[in-house]
Amino acid sequence: MKRSVQLSSIIFIFAIIMASCSGTSNEIKQVKSDETMDVKVTTVHKQKVEQLYEYTAMVQANAVNHIAPTIPGRIDAIYVEVGDYVKKGDKLVQMDASNLNQAKAQLDNLEVTFKRIDGLYKSGGVSKSEWDAQHTALEVARTSYENLLTNTRLLSPISGIVTMRNYDSGDIFSGNPILQVQQITPVKMLINISESQYPKVKKGMNAKINLDVYENEEFNGKVNLIYPVIDPRTHTFSVELIIANSNNKVRPGMYARATLNFGINESVVVSDVAIVKQQGAGDYYVFVHKDGKAVYRQVKLGRRLGDRYEILSGVEDGEEVITTGLNKLNDGMKVKVVAKEEAPIEK
Repeated sequence: MKRSVQLSSIIFIFAIIMASCSGTSNEIKQVKSDETMDVKVTTVHKQKVEQLYEYTAMVQANAVNHIAPTIPGRIDAIYVEVGDYVKKGDKLVQMDASNLNQAKAQLDNLEVTFKRIDGLYKSGGVSKSEWDAQHTALEVARTSYENLLTNTRLLSPISGIVTMRNYDSGDIFSGNPILQVQQITPVKMLINISESQYPKVKKGMNAKINLDVYENEEFNGKVNLIYPVIDPRTHTFSVELIIANSNNKVRPGMYARATLNFGINESVVVSDVAIVKQQGAGDYYVFVHKDGKAVYRQVKLGRRLGDRYEILSGVEDGEEVITTGLNKLNDGMKVKVVAKEEAPIEK
């Protein structure tokens, strides 16, 4: 019984001590929240910001043609190799000509026959229906011959370079293209641009192209095609850029960066040290000094300019943005400015 009373007394005394400590802790926290925090600020200003946006893409050939007949057959000869430059109309492949020769002989016979029937028809020796039947047979034979000719002598439909060869002379064509020819003068790029820029993109706009393989060289491009629909998933639209590539230095598959200039905006520019990304969201904010207090402002970022950002909304010209102690600040917290500077303005 005596031990039980002693234990109860100890528990009671411990509870009193804990309550006393808890009250002291709350009092300290309250005092700290009322303190004035020393901060540094920068007065920000509007300035002219070039709206330069960079996009990445792989270079593509302007046109790609697969060289193959429409019917199976033996390949008599292939006249080009991978890497060869060919002109439009050059003969690239000769297929087996057996069927073509037979079709030519049949066509020649029908032409002779039709010439005789035509003479008889003009003198009244045959009827119109006989003339029509012979004329139809001749046209069918002529079409068949021209089709076989196209599939026996394979010509290049474009000027470009041979980029693939799947057969050798003597092989039997079985489906895969015999050759591939790519047009690389010009070449093109397909980039995706935010829908907010849709009204600003115009056909014929200039683009600056940089390639990783040519570090210190810049190429000129132009907007050639603007796709008319917006992707609802990414809220972007596709734009095709054309690069003249007269010296053939740019090749399909190269990694490229294209820069488009959408004009000049007048925007507030803020140092990146003053901008905080909200955890768990894609939002950004700053603290503005106003009437001795830190005021929370959500901001919309534009272009990154080295160690600064263009601010599209959230901060006004001439306001003081806090640049220190951001992780300790709360909206409405009292602050004392211990250092002030003017943001640099680039001309």
